[in-house]
Amino acid sequence: MKAETLLAELNRLRADIDEDPTDLEWFTLHHVFCFVSYNMGQFQEYLDESIKPGDPVP
Repeated sequence: MKAETLLAELNRLRADIDEDPTDLEWFTLHHVFCFVSYNMGQFQEYLDESIKPGDPVP
């Protein structure tokens, strides 16, 4: 699984709701998106270790 695929889905979820820094859902999605995008290498390493060949993925 590529980190970019999950980051794109996270960004889609973030874009589906109105930007409102006082809304916990938007606030959470926004900051998780920023954190993951800034740490793509580490996130890819995590995915490589966590998702093994043959594991079900969407």
